[in-house]
Formats: sequence, C-alpha cells, structure tokens
Amino acid sequence: MSDDLLTARDKGIPDRAIGMTTAAFLATSPRLDEFWTPLIVLDDAAMRANVATMADWCAERDLEIMPHGKTTMAPDLWQRQLDAGALGITLATMGQVRTGRDLGLDSIMLANAAVDARSLAWLAGELADPAFRFVCWADSLATLDAMERGLRAVRAPRPVDVCVELGAAGGRTGARSIAEAVQVAERLAASDVLRLAGVAGYEGSLAHDRSAAGLDAVRAYLEAQLELHRAITPLYDDGELYVTAGGSAYFEIVADVWSGAERDGRTRFTLRSGAYIVHDDGFYRSISPFDEGGTGAGPHFVNAMHGIARVVSRPEAGLALVDAGKRDLPYDEGLPIPRAAAPELAGPWHPVDATVSAMNDQHSYVRPAEPLAVGEVVRFGLSHPCTAFDKWRVLPVVDSIESGVVIDLIRTWF
Repeated sequence: MSDDLLTARDKGIPDRAIGMTTAAFLATSPRLDEFWTPLIVLDDAAMRANVATMADWCAERDLEIMPHGKTTMAPDLWQRQLDAGALGITLATMGQVRTGRDLGLDSIMLANAAVDARSLAWLAGELADPAFRFVCWADSLATLDAMERGLRAVRAPRPVDVCVELGAAGGRTGARSIAEAVQVAERLAASDVLRLAGVAGYEGSLAHDRSAAGLDAVRAYLEAQLELHRAITPLYDDGELYVTAGGSAYFEIVADVWSGAERDGRTRFTLRSGAYIVHDDGFYRSISPFDEGGTGAGPHFVNAMHGIARVVSRPEAGLALVDAGKRDLPYDEGLPIPRAAAPELAGPWHPVDATVSAMNDQHSYVRPAEPLAVGEVVRFGLSHPCTAFDKWRVLPVVDSIESGVVIDLIRTWF
C-alpha cells in the first residue's frame, strides 16, 4: 500500500498524514504519539517471531500451511506468511477469493463451498490461468449439483479441485458420517467439471477449551478424517491431493494425529491456522498450545496486537470511560484487558490494575483499582484477532510496542 493516499477516512492517522502516500509518510519517521485514539497497534518484532515460529514448527513436521487470510485480510501480512514458506492463503468466501486474486494471490484454498452461479462463472475465468492453484470444499451431493450446473453453463477451462468436507454432529458444515462423505467423493471422482482433491474439515467447532472432553472430541474427529482419506484413496487420480484441518487452537493435535498417516509424496498435509501471526491476550492466550505464558522450552507465540484508548470521562468513583468501543476493539471472545496506562501515547507506560466491565459502540467501561485521569491513555490486550482487523482500514505497525517507532501501515480489505 506504499502508493495509497492516506485520507481523513483512515481513522487514527495523524492529521499531517492526510493527502500523503503511505511511503511518503513513513519516510518522515513517524511515531505512535502522533496518532489519534482509539487505535489498534501491531508489534512488528512479535509478528516476525510468530511467523518464524510457525514456519519452523511446520517444516520440522513436514506440514504445509495455508494460513487463513480472513483473520487479517491484509496482503502485506499474507506476504509475510508466504515469504516464510506458506503454500498459499486460505479464504472463507468467494468474495474474499476475488479480492485475494485482485491483490495478487495465485494459490488459494476456499474453506467453504462455492455454489453461486455468478461466482462460479468468475472462477471459471480465473481457471484459464494455469498458474492459479484453487481448491474448495463440498459436503453433499446438493453442493456438487450446484457446482456442476454453474461450471457447465460457462464451460470452465479445467476441473475445479474439491476436497470432501467431513463434519461431526454438533459441528459446523461437513458430511455427518464417513459413509455420506464417501458418496460425495464417488460423485466427485465421476464428475467432468470437478476433481476429487482430498479431504478437509475444521476441528475447532467441536471444542472451545482444553478440557479432556474437548480434546478427545477433536482427536476423534481428526482420526475419522484420516479414515475417510484412506477409504477414498482408490478414487483419487494421480494429481496433487490435500488433507487439511487445523485452526489456531488445536493444531498440535492435528499434527500428532497426522503423524501416523502414510505419506505418498503427493498428498499435502495442510494446516490453515491464521490467528497465530498476531496471537492475542484473550481467547488464543488461553487455548493455543503455543501461548507465551506456557511452560517448558517449546515454541511460544507472542501477543502482537494492542488496543489503545483515551480516558474521556470519570463520571463516578471507580469508573473511567475510554474512547474505544465495539466499533474499534473485538469483544465476541472476551472483553479487552487493561494492561498499562500512560499520561500520553509517548509514555512512560506503567502497569494498571483494572478490568473492562462493559462496552458500547464507542465507549468501554474501565474499572481501575487506582483512578485514571481524564486524558490518560490505556493500552489493552485484545481477544480474537478475527474480529479485530475488520474494524480498521489502516493499522500502524511499531518496531516493538515499547519503542513507539512506526515502521509501517497495514491496510485491510474487508
């Protein structure tokens, strides 16, 4: 986004940046204390460490990764993951796929079905590019019916790679039994416009914590996925295949289960974890196997995503209202967590003992143990990156959260 013009529509940027290109603004050595509140700030050092940690861990286990790009919808961050060896980027909707192609992606997994005739017509045009890798999912014969109708109507230049999606009772999408999934695979193998490309699924909807019951449900599902892969092996052609699972919560269990699978040189065992690039201070801190607070010498992720807001009101004792709310900070997997306070964005920062009790559209209710003055700023740990990035068109990146030196601006495309 170096040539993009910054405008008053990009919330949080300094007034002097309006009308400048991103490159020109960054050339002036900006600092965070120039920015307006509220903000979400990304930590470059932490993101680089997280990307390297995941890339190294996957390489050691002979795993591919196609990180879920819906987390950030930020091509500059996708590129960091691709540069570290990612096979491609996963996306969630055909609208996101079109956006990704427009932003230069040539390897995309759609972790979903594509059934709309309009988007299938667009996809058929993209498939004329032989360098474009695209694979999507299907979980029923009805899904295949819709795909075949759409692709035949536009005479797609090559078959679309499709993985059979296995689900589980109480989960999200996916065939609810191996027998149903085998029927989908058989139909795929016989199709003239679709190609059976492997098996897919998402284990994260089966648990929401690290309880024994939750982990057992995840493991049982992954073992069933491998059973499906073995069952439909006679239906595969000799092309590239995928076995894919792995959100950002249970990917070490995915790797462990997959370690018992036979490797044939053409099947790509592919994780789709996406939130790891920034991690968080809430949901993933509590559930990720690589949380920075973990014990032992194993790999750890570091929180690289921070909210900053300013105290605008102290209407009663023990309550401070700040200028960031649901429009600015994520709240669906836990409220923001006050971590530090300072007189201004330049610091000095000091730890703060406080909680957030509620959020409105543009305010958060902070309950501090010690009073916070009107005008002070509070830095928050956040929970769930997937609902943080979508609130911002431009996010400043500092070389580290301690320095306040702004080295980049990340633009999102939601």
